[in-house]
Amino acid sequence: MKRYKVILTGIICSLSLFSCDDTETKTVTTKNPNAEEILRLDRHADIFQWKEVIYQTNIDWVNELKLTKNKSVGKITSVSTNATNKSFKNGMANNLPIGAKIYSAKEREDILIVEFNGRVSYYLALVEG
Repeated sequence: MKRYKVILTGIICSLSLFSCDDTETKTVTTKNPNAEEILRLDRHADIFQWKEVIYQTNIDWVNELKLTKNKSVGKITSVSTNATNKSFKNGMANNLPIGAKIYSAKEREDILIVEFNGRVSYYLALVEG
């Protein structure tokens, strides 16, 4: 009988321990910032969108880089005048003029080089992660 009580007590303790496992799994997904989010943080940010990614210039460490234009990837096709634009689309900028030429950089994949009116600017891809 004593043996039976020991086994029963062991089973009850095991069940109570396993039934307390109440862990919850939480999945967090991240996404790249959009124009609205960037402009909410800095309404003077100089940005454009290319291939669903927002690029921003006037970043000190990026401006200090020595980069070489590689291939032409496109040009600015439209300009947004709305500081909190929710409908930013590929080829759209808030400060660059229509027709500004966009180039890849030989040295870095996360920076695009934009040229207009003889001026060259480096734009960093704003990606999450």
